[in-house]
Amino acid sequence: MKEMSLTERIIRYIEDNLDKDLSLEKIAEELNYSRFYTARTFKEHTGMTLYKYIQGRRLDEAARKLAETDQPIVEVALEAGYGSQQAFTQAFRCAYACTPQEYRRRGSFMPGRGRIDGSMKMRHTIGSFTLRGGRAAA
Repeated sequence: MKEMSLTERIIRYIEDNLDKDLSLEKIAEELNYSRFYTARTFKEHTGMTLYKYIQGRRLDEAARKLAETDQPIVEVALEAGYGSQQAFTQAFRCAYACTPQEYRRRGSFMPGRGRIDGSMKMRHTIGSFTLRGGRAAA
């Protein structure tokens, strides 16, 4: 069995702990690497910073909740790690080109960022189709 690369381990850690406090310091400490090496390796292999990846994944999860639940937007914002609904709305609008309320009215989930798979390529799943692309820009 092939050993997982550091980047794969980082992604797995993020996916397993998306609902927890995720900082570069915490991730590096958990994986026993320096902050500098962890950040540099992730950026080299994915083309984006850890912060941008975590933010994008949390916004994707928030978008899924908006489309699939009736949970209040302020609760979705707090669960996504934003201190206010206003900050969440700003970040959401940048990622999805609409407000959370407009997105909820549409009623269907379309990931904005997607996940990075083992080959370090972005993966967006739409229905039963999986779209794969190259590295994402930060």
